[in-house]
Amino acid sequence: MATYFVTRRLFSAAATGQTTRWERFRNSKAGVWWSGLFSDYKEAVREVGVGIWQRPVKSSFYIGLLGGAWACIYTQPDKTSFETHLLDVSNKLGLLSPWIRSETSDQHVLNLVKLRNEGRLRHINLGLVALTFCADYDPEADLYEAQCSYLSIPWRSLPQRVLDVGFVGRWWILDSKMKDYDVNNAEFKNLPVHMQTTQPPNVREVETIEKLHKDSWLPVQMENDQENNI
Repeated sequence: MATYFVTRRLFSAAATGQTTRWERFRNSKAGVWWSGLFSDYKEAVREVGVGIWQRPVKSSFYIGLLGGAWACIYTQPDKTSFETHLLDVSNKLGLLSPWIRSETSDQHVLNLVKLRNEGRLRHINLGLVALTFCADYDPEADLYEAQCSYLSIPWRSLPQRVLDVGFVGRWWILDSKMKDYDVNNAEFKNLPVHMQTTQPPNVREVETIEKLHKDSWLPVQMENDQENNI
């Protein structure tokens, strides 16, 4: 019984001490500051909830913008992805004969590979988009022009140096240059003008071609005069 009263007194003293320390913290400057900060955030969250309830269309628009911006930032490609993509398309072009490669794709990729080997490719993160541009020197080169910060690339010349734009997980300029990379337009420059461009056939032409193809499988029918001669 004596043990019970001693234990109860100890717990009561501990609770009283904790309550006293909590009251002291609430009444201190730090406690008042944190309490005011919590009240401000609570009021701000309440106002946001009221605004969403009163203007659902406008709120949905802003939420969509925030979600789109977050998706762009999350899927933004980095420097490693650009170099990996560059090596991938370079290997694709290397598997083709020089006679059938697209001149536009080949020259663009060769220029990027040359800049990469020289260490002149740079990557910059602008939040929603990423840019790849070329510099004048390799940052590891022991040249005064390469190491002096006063001779670095001015921002006004950046638009002329941009090589690619990374957005939503893609490098758009490189992908556009690789369109029809296995078609060399120089092969058709000596053809007549009407043969240099092609158009998809219409429905009637497709039906005619399919009929001729099916007819080519049929056995040859000989006329009666030819049979009599035989």
